[in-house]
Amino acid sequence: MSETLTKADPRETLATLVAAARAAGADAADAMLAAGASLSVQMRLGEVENVERAEGFDIGLRVFLGKRQAIVSTTDADPRGFAQLVERAVAMARAVPEDPFGGLPDRVPSLAGLPLDMDDGVEPDVAVLTERARRAEEAARAIAGVTNSEGADAGWSRTVIALAASNGFAGTYTRSGHSLSVTALAGQGTGMERDYDYGSATHLSDLDDPETLGRNAGERAVRRLNPTRPPTARLPVLYDPRVAGSIIGHLVGAANGASVARGTSFLREKMGTQVMARGLTIRDDPTRPRGLRSRPFDAEGMPTAPLAIVEDGVLHHWLLDWRAARQLNLASNGRAARAVGGPPSPSTTNLWLEPGSLTPEALMADIAEGLYVTEMIGSSINALTGDYSRGASGFMIRNGQLAEAFSGVTIAGNLLEMFLHITPASDLRFRRGTDSPTLRIDGLTMAGA
Repeated sequence: MSETLTKADPRETLATLVAAARAAGADAADAMLAAGASLSVQMRLGEVENVERAEGFDIGLRVFLGKRQAIVSTTDADPRGFAQLVERAVAMARAVPEDPFGGLPDRVPSLAGLPLDMDDGVEPDVAVLTERARRAEEAARAIAGVTNSEGADAGWSRTVIALAASNGFAGTYTRSGHSLSVTALAGQGTGMERDYDYGSATHLSDLDDPETLGRNAGERAVRRLNPTRPPTARLPVLYDPRVAGSIIGHLVGAANGASVARGTSFLREKMGTQVMARGLTIRDDPTRPRGLRSRPFDAEGMPTAPLAIVEDGVLHHWLLDWRAARQLNLASNGRAARAVGGPPSPSTTNLWLEPGSLTPEALMADIAEGLYVTEMIGSSINALTGDYSRGASGFMIRNGQLAEAFSGVTIAGNLLEMFLHITPASDLRFRRGTDSPTLRIDGLTMAGA
């Protein structure tokens, strides 16, 4: 870890930059810093293929001249270069048109101490990551029917985020990350199939066991051999948790305040109405301890809090940063995200659909013929109408049981109708940042052979 991350308080660096911007004529300004280190080991067929260590440091400065805004960024933390950075930002702001909805938060927020527990302090060395990847790949290759491997990748990272603004806000937090992925191949030649598994966590103690991930990848690859292409039909569809999150993502993407304000969302007229089946709730919680996307404040310095976007099937909230909120005559709900060199925009944090009461096996027990989708390919989503079409592969459901593999089909429907007919299973796990249990949706069109 660099000296920048271990010794200096990044808020002091940003306060100096913001003060320089005000002195140069900016009416308001904020500055964001992201500094981090990462280490990864890639292994294939028992041999290390690549070891990569990286350190990064970026500062972004946003200035306002009235309603005019400009953003510049640098990788140089030396305050002696701030004058030139500020000069460039102020000159750019003078040249751009006014944005009537731009500006810093309307109030200076205060932050409560949140026990987010996002950094475990564990920095592994190359040998530890190599062993972790080796164990995962060996477990995958040990599965009968696995004929090759695309390898395993073990990684670690730590990132410091800091933000300071001329309205008086200053905050910083640190997040660690541990990850492990493995991909196995089964079969030969043109009949070869691949599948994978992966895990990620802020704390190493929460990371999935390497042998479990490896076995899952190998067994899934073998099970996908000799896929069929079923004929076109209307069928019930179950979405495996690793793809079910995309369905939730489509709904929340349409609840993005920026899209609503532009009039480009199929949910733009749906606030306060039933958009999902009764009993279903979608939560976004940036305060969940050890969450992959937890944070004590958002990219505009707003304090974070849990949000039930949909509750009992009713849409209750848009995702709002301050710009979108002003367009909609609302207030930000702390969902601003941004890259260091870009403007804020609304985004989710730790997002999930609350589980149901039935196991996945019980959820499919009454299906004579259906689909169990484990992988999705491509995407055709109409943001205005909600029309939905995606390629899919997975397993047939026959008489309530998983049967032969399938591939090469397209699943189509309309998201507004799909949301109203979702039934969630009981198998929710927090693994991805956007999480969902297994989902059942009846009456979708499958275009096949």
